[in-house]
Amino acid sequence: MNMDKVNEDLVKERAKCTFNVEELTFFLDGGKDKTLERKERERVMLTKKEELFGGIPDEYLSHKEKYENSIRKAVILFSLLRKIQKENNTDLFNYRNLLSGVLGSSISQDGSPFGLHYIMFMPVFMSQADEEQQAKWLHRAMNCGIIGSYAQTELGHGTFIRGLETTATYDPATEEFVLHSPSLTAYKWWPGGLGNTANYCIVIAQLYSKSECHGIHSFIVQVRDEETHMPLPGIKVGEIGVKMGLNSVNNGFLGFEKVRIPRTNMLMKHAKVLKDGTYVKSKNSKLIYGTMVFVRVVIVFDSVNYLAKAITVSPKQRFSPL
Repeated sequence: MNMDKVNEDLVKERAKCTFNVEELTFFLDGGKDKTLERKERERVMLTKKEELFGGIPDEYLSHKEKYENSIRKAVILFSLLRKIQKENNTDLFNYRNLLSGVLGSSISQDGSPFGLHYIMFMPVFMSQADEEQQAKWLHRAMNCGIIGSYAQTELGHGTFIRGLETTATYDPATEEFVLHSPSLTAYKWWPGGLGNTANYCIVIAQLYSKSECHGIHSFIVQVRDEETHMPLPGIKVGEIGVKMGLNSVNNGFLGFEKVRIPRTNMLMKHAKVLKDGTYVKSKNSKLIYGTMVFVRVVIVFDSVNYLAKAITVSPKQRFSPL
């Protein structure tokens, strides 16, 4: 297939258009500057078109091969993205443009195991971590020194966030939180990249201090050894298996058996626990939901892009009257 040439039938159909295609393109992209930025990004990606778009189609690959192929493509993508960032001084969230939307879904049709690292793991640090925590973790995450995921949904609790069962109980004697999954339904279920890829995770858990529950809060937890990539003691982690779609997202499960983490692993930009266990409440308790709300918006945008592709490639349907 010649990817440098537009199909002749498509050219003919576009010629029949009754509106200004360029104006509509600018509108859909959010402005002329956004369109030019997108086209430049696509141009750079196509310098590696054989590596990114060639080879055996995903439909013919096994579950394991799809995952490995997605990892291979991700390495190429991020090397190209760093080149773009260096040349154009672009911001962090341009990672999302490679992992979702029209470009992302065309490169990795079955999703990417690095999606949550860039779309949720790092944004959580930017919105929930204090300056000291950002200095410690964010730079390593941006350079893939650590690979992260975001674990909120549990096997027994999806959108019912207040019902989450995973607990983080503060022990003032050691200045540590003890993470625990009290039941099977408390296991984190579905986090992208957690199956085999991530070695760190943002965990949403019920915070207990001085025998009082203070609701859900965010904690950074190391789940795998940085050198061997094996699960750490007390960590039960793995992949949930084949799904109907997006299998390369590498969704996983996560359980805790009284795992201890430092007090400073609680993200403390808005709320915090002092050394003696005193809880300092956030001025706005709804801020912890910010990242998830952001991702829900991303999902809506992605759905629009998938629907647009489906409408574009689907044949015209003619229906006979009953």
